[in-house]
Amino acid sequence: MLIRGKYFVPESEFSWQFIQSPGPGGQNVNKVATTARLTFSLAATCRFDAEVKARLLEKLAGKLNDAGELVVVSRASRSQSANRREAVRKLEELLTSALVEPKKRRPTRPTAASVRRRLAAKAHRAGIKRERRNAPERGE
Repeated sequence: MLIRGKYFVPESEFSWQFIQSPGPGGQNVNKVATTARLTFSLAATCRFDAEVKARLLEKLAGKLNDAGELVVVSRASRSQSANRREAVRKLEELLTSALVEPKKRRPTRPTAASVRRRLAAKAHRAGIKRERRNAPERGE
């Protein structure tokens, strides 16, 4: 599996388990194990350098089990091979999205016009409050 054109993870690093699916399939669902459960040990793989692996572990922390494994389950199809392909696609999608490097934030300053508008609005509001304070008593 090729991730972002840069990292290659061979299928030999995947651990597969096939279980009977609770989904569609009629009588076939009772006979054939079609649900594909893919386990990929992110902690044990040597396909990523230390910095990338740290970023993956940080971003995917909520999806990892106690052993540092990423578990993907697919049961959408009635076919074991289709579910297997779907599980690999899901894993690839997870890893690809986690590998996106965050952009560095460049601090910006407000424009001169926006500063003028803000100060004008503050002065207007202050004037309204000032007029309320000095209003003469009514009814007397």
